[in-house]
Amino acid sequence: MSETALDLKIDGDIAHATFKTQNGLNVLSSRLLDLIDKMATQVKAAPHVRFLILGAEGKVFVAGANIKELSNLDATGAAELSNRGNRAFDAIADLPCITIARIHGAALGGGLEVAMACDFLVAVSSVKLGLPETSLGLVPGWKGMKRLSDRIGISTAKRIMFAADAVNGTEAHRLGLIDEIADDEAALDAAIEKLVTRCRRGGPHAISQIKQALKTGDETRAFAACFDHNESTDGISAFLEKRSASWME
Repeated sequence: MSETALDLKIDGDIAHATFKTQNGLNVLSSRLLDLIDKMATQVKAAPHVRFLILGAEGKVFVAGANIKELSNLDATGAAELSNRGNRAFDAIADLPCITIARIHGAALGGGLEVAMACDFLVAVSSVKLGLPETSLGLVPGWKGMKRLSDRIGISTAKRIMFAADAVNGTEAHRLGLIDEIADDEAALDAAIEKLVTRCRRGGPHAISQIKQALKTGDETRAFAACFDHNESTDGISAFLEKRSASWME
């Protein structure tokens, strides 16, 4: 079976990263984790990019980790793989731009973990989402426990993980795991476009400061940093002059 690849295309201020597997399901191998890390580095190096949309081709978003690769690990190798994935997914979470997971099919295990590294999850109602690692005698290895608990609460996250359960998109939306839900792929893209349009009102530098402050808890530093950037000068002037700020045009 061919390995899953990751294709990156930048169109204006929107980057599209797409998982692809020729004649197969998308799965997370150690090689793909490195490609995710590299992709995030490339997006971060493109300062004009305001949005990253992480999606996939095929029947699923990402089915999970490569089980054959896991079967050859000992505890040392498992720790190395966990650290490798954490670097990759944290690289997505730490991007200054807005990140959106476009989930058209199942996102299980590592597939849900990489999606939850994004700011927003947008999915079709028929998808299956879950962290079923306990059915293999394992636990999520790439901060999925923490990210799922942060999104839906510890008690509900425990029930999903302990039971190795999966929820559909409708239930995931009710729980707060999914931010926007759509009936099909056409509606999925429309929902993402609407979300992107809505978020264009916020200044890119200010948004990056919010993301950093939410991670570090230092809101004072973030507030002060805005006054060292010309974005705030433009934004305040635009308000006083009753015009749109430059990033809204």
